[in-house]
Amino acid sequence: MTTIFTRRAAIATGAASGLMLSGLPLWAQDATTGEAEATGPDTRAYVMGDADAPVHVIEYASLTCSHCARFHTDVLPQLREDYIETGKVKLEFREVYFDRLGLWGGMLARCGGGMRYFGIVGLLLERQADWTRVSSGEEAIAAMRRIGLEAGLTDAQMDECLQDSALAEALVAKYQEHTEEYPITGTPSFVIDGELNSNMSYSDLSAKLDAALG
Repeated sequence: MTTIFTRRAAIATGAASGLMLSGLPLWAQDATTGEAEATGPDTRAYVMGDADAPVHVIEYASLTCSHCARFHTDVLPQLREDYIETGKVKLEFREVYFDRLGLWGGMLARCGGGMRYFGIVGLLLERQADWTRVSSGEEAIAAMRRIGLEAGLTDAQMDECLQDSALAEALVAKYQEHTEEYPITGTPSFVIDGELNSNMSYSDLSAKLDAALG
């Protein structure tokens, strides 16, 4: 399990790695602890499933976390079939930023709006090695952009998202807010009806969901 960074450490990592890449400000240049304005950047945590589902699960995940990628490829399909698509569970996805790559991925995922968010997140996790096992930020961005094009984004859309320093700042602030709500020590972590749980097998997760459903 990966230990979570503090917000200050995450911002310091981004700053040490360079703020600009091919003209794009890919890390918040003056990140603050302030809240995003209601009409400002999209920092919402997207939800999969029926809004009225009786059990609310919050997943804390990093797009650069290998355990999170494994959950989304090996466990999530069964979870969707058994609980989400049947209206029993709604899954709220909260992004955790260990590093600048994870933040860039979160920014890219929002380029297509709510209809494409989970599709892009899924592609980023399935192809995680393509954009995380690289030798430079330039290579990472190039690989991310290929994934974005595959998901139906245009170059103009991706340019706009990745140039949005206000979005970067707001996402880091929202990440800090979320990790203060629950004491996350690693990813993926799951909050099931208010109870925090670390990563677990599908059988253990299913048992907890069944108990919550009564």
